[in-house]
Amino acid sequence: MDSNTPTRFDFSQSSLQDYSDCPRRFQLRYVEHMPWPAVEAELSTEQESRQQEGLRFHRLVHQHLMGVPSGDLAPLATSQDLRRWWDNYASSELGLESYLRRSEVSMFCRVGDHRLVAKYDLIAVKDGQALIYDWKTYTRRPRNEWLAARWQTRIYRALLVQAGAMLNGGRPFSPDDVKMVYWFAEFPREPAVFNYDARQFRADWAEIGQLISEITAERHFALTPDRRLCRWCVYRSYCDRGDRAAKWNEVDEDSVGGESFDVGFEQIEEIEF
Repeated sequence: MDSNTPTRFDFSQSSLQDYSDCPRRFQLRYVEHMPWPAVEAELSTEQESRQQEGLRFHRLVHQHLMGVPSGDLAPLATSQDLRRWWDNYASSELGLESYLRRSEVSMFCRVGDHRLVAKYDLIAVKDGQALIYDWKTYTRRPRNEWLAARWQTRIYRALLVQAGAMLNGGRPFSPDDVKMVYWFAEFPREPAVFNYDARQFRADWAEIGQLISEITAERHFALTPDRRLCRWCVYRSYCDRGDRAAKWNEVDEDSVGGESFDVGFEQIEEIEF
């Protein structure tokens, strides 16, 4: 990496996914900290509103998990989409009442001179078993195969095994006792569930380490050969790959997940391994 890069870099599922999709995008965003010269897509007012509603939905779920009754939160769902999502959530029987629930919890561990960090929507623990929940407001239900290959799925499970002992009475979680669930607000009866095992954990952790080593040794951040990704990229004009954003309905939602924003909240808790 460039000599100006800090000696301690915080890698996340977003940054590793950016590098995997396009090393040049990683360089522009995380190494050079370049401003975004273009919007991700030409969004209508309705679509921009939907993005904000996704943030509000996450906050409502967090408040509910922190103990606020669902009836008290329902009046805060003031739009049609948000009311539908909230009704779907409130009527879903997730069966988490007997679990120790930690909502919006951050976790990290050191990988060489750097850190791997993640922020979880929900970690629910019971009898040494852990469920990772991630709330999605995608307009389409992505394929399980696509989700399984994403760094979020791989990192969230691996990091919990590696660094989550403080959530389990000081005992590391066994990979077989970790499960990740993507719950879709538009498709409440179609969650994506990913189990885990020791073989997958070893493979994931080895590839995470290898990718971080590759990035830190990188001197030439190549452009992605898949130009479809450029239509959605805010840095495309830097790379002479267009100055017009894709129309929202032109983007392949199976390649971008149907959601063009990162849900971010103030840090509530951070756990280090």
